[in-house]
Amino acid sequence: MAETPAAPRTDTDLETAEDFLPINGTDYVEFYVGNAKQAAMYYAHLFGFSITAYRGPETGHRESVSYLLEQSNVHFVLTSALGPESEVAEHVHRHGDGVKDIALWVDDAEKSFAETTNRGAEAVREPTVLEDDHGRVVLSSIATFGDTVHTFVDRSDYDGPFLPGFEPWDNAFWTPPDPVGLQYVDHCVGNVHEGEMDTYVQYYADVMGFRNMLSFSDSDISTEYSALMSKVMANGNERIKFPINEPAEGKKKSQIEEYLEFYRGAGVQHIALATDDILSTVRELRRRGVAFLHVPDTYYDRDVLFDRVGEINENVEDLEELGILVDRDPDGYLLQIFTQPVQDRPTVFYEIIQREGARTFGAGNFKALFEAIEREQEKRGNL
Repeated sequence: MAETPAAPRTDTDLETAEDFLPINGTDYVEFYVGNAKQAAMYYAHLFGFSITAYRGPETGHRESVSYLLEQSNVHFVLTSALGPESEVAEHVHRHGDGVKDIALWVDDAEKSFAETTNRGAEAVREPTVLEDDHGRVVLSSIATFGDTVHTFVDRSDYDGPFLPGFEPWDNAFWTPPDPVGLQYVDHCVGNVHEGEMDTYVQYYADVMGFRNMLSFSDSDISTEYSALMSKVMANGNERIKFPINEPAEGKKKSQIEEYLEFYRGAGVQHIALATDDILSTVRELRRRGVAFLHVPDTYYDRDVLFDRVGEINENVEDLEELGILVDRDPDGYLLQIFTQPVQDRPTVFYEIIQREGARTFGAGNFKALFEAIEREQEKRGNL
């Protein structure tokens, strides 16, 4: 956990000296799930995560169980309730499996809490010190959209397996699967109700000092049937990026409306995981059974594609075989692909992304992507 997560932006001219909330990267993402043990095996076998630490009754924690999954600088925590009366159980009952906490790695969790709450953030957890034989960790939390929170994590004085209360997970009969090349959390996307996007854009600007690095209107993100609007909030070094989506008026139900209906409120729609070799990562994910959205073959018309994105290092034949999308911005290009939802409710899914200089989010792919999502919605009877 002590390594600095890789970051897509390495420019030395970013002004971060006066940043009142310096953030080193995403510390972990915590999911509240119905069965953490089984979900851990799902992520291990399909996505190549190692199960490395555990907290539960055997470690003195009586309310819930948690498994830590790691792959390079991606850290997921899967937590399940041990009784129906807990916050975890209530969250799963309402939302299904979903993201509860996007935790942020900071140098000073107390200062981060004070700075954000003084600017209007809703406090969730006052600065708390957790200690064991490996040292101390300071945690504090604030609220964001829906039931989601941000926990500030200062682990500078800790060298244990994850957090105090966790112990190394050991199973003598377990052979960890090979990783698939996931490197770090590139961005997390939130879906909010119509009319709430600008509220949370202002919230991130006011209480966390984030800036609006990109905006997309309903004319930018639309199909024949549906539309949405999105604004991307980022911190000073761009290691943290939160696109925030809201539905826009359309002929039929948008993907955002479907999410809000089944998630029963605002929440994290998808998490983008970066790789240095998307071809090998996606090929292995497909081999293991991860289901991705299907893009029509016409997307890969060579003349149209090269006219839009120019020269790239990858073979288009390989991209077409795997269904990978490509887009370019002034800083370079990116490659991306999106899974289908990873639970029965059509809510949370993943993006696999490889950045070759690009800092944006694949605007040139929006139409093809959202038409692919609509085809899945139609199969579910939710379009």
